[in-house]
Amino acid sequence: MTDLLVRLQGVSKRYPLVHRNADRVRAMLRVLTGRTGIADVAVLQDINLSVRRGESLGIIGENGAGKSTLLKVITGVLNATDGTVEVTGSVAALLELGAGFHPEYTGRENIATAAALMGMSEADIRARTEAIIEYADIGRYIDEPIKHYSTGMVVRLGFAVVAARRPDILITDEVLAVGDESFQKKCVRWIEDYLNDGGTLLLVSHSMYHVQKLCRHALWMQAGKIRAYGDVYEVTQDYLAYHERKTAKESEAGPKEVNADGYRIESVRLNGKDGLTPLLLPRERELRIEVDIHSGDERVPHLAIGVTRADGTAVYGTSSEIDGAGATRTEGGDYRYRFIFHALHLLPGQYTIKLHALDPEGMRMFDTEVREIVIRGETRELGMIRLPHNWES
Repeated sequence: MTDLLVRLQGVSKRYPLVHRNADRVRAMLRVLTGRTGIADVAVLQDINLSVRRGESLGIIGENGAGKSTLLKVITGVLNATDGTVEVTGSVAALLELGAGFHPEYTGRENIATAAALMGMSEADIRARTEAIIEYADIGRYIDEPIKHYSTGMVVRLGFAVVAARRPDILITDEVLAVGDESFQKKCVRWIEDYLNDGGTLLLVSHSMYHVQKLCRHALWMQAGKIRAYGDVYEVTQDYLAYHERKTAKESEAGPKEVNADGYRIESVRLNGKDGLTPLLLPRERELRIEVDIHSGDERVPHLAIGVTRADGTAVYGTSSEIDGAGATRTEGGDYRYRFIFHALHLLPGQYTIKLHALDPEGMRMFDTEVREIVIRGETRELGMIRLPHNWES
């Protein structure tokens, strides 16, 4: 028995670029006659991926990134344009809603058809039908045509058939996004048991909660390519930070014009490092901030420090004026502030440190510098900060 269940090498998928029916006809004629030069669009580009037995992989990305196409190529629903696809072992896939179900057949009839397509024998189907019906829990609708079912009921029935099959590889596309909360919990419990028994999972989801809960690794797809692959917490945290930056509505003000009597930030160091590269920090670690401010009139300026999430949501802010802190005069004539967060209680994600040079009265802002930090760690807690707490029995 091989340990490698899925292997993709140099896989690409392209579709002809067509806008009208005439374009489709011309594209088909070119294919049939072996002519090249068909304009196309790449949905997947040079995908290399290996999935081993017992692995749980979450596939994430924006709409149109190629996630569903990747699953269809793996399951054989679509053929790759380039590259090789190798899949070993039995596969059960819940892809498009209702795929494999006939709308005119009853739920009971569709169970027999879907189970047969998954490789179950007639004897197994007869033996497991009642258990499948009980798991789906759709009541009297089991003997009505599928076309009368709600989307949640269709997913219930599809997942119930998969649960009875227990394949080597389970492939799902947003199945946990449909249905009521109690059935979602039921599915999660089944998947956890399936993984504990050595099952292999490929899960497409926009829910980072479910990806982190069920998967050990994550694959971030963007524009048909693999943008990141690795530990589920690191990849999903980078993905969430990317969206926070993308959806940020606040506009960062550029450097303020500083007159001869103004105050200008000359240098910034985070934990002794300068430059604009984001600083990576484990959770609960110390952050030292050192800032040099030039004073045009040689009066002592103040420094304001703010922490925001990548989407601009304020987390914390203070200033030397608020805390009654003083600056040190440097050899170059600037004023230096040293500030320490002894233990950052921020949850994993990307955050922005904003530094503002203020006048000696702490009233007017003259200059701003921004630096990024990334908090690493494994947690499924929600929010931005971790509040120390205990559970009592």
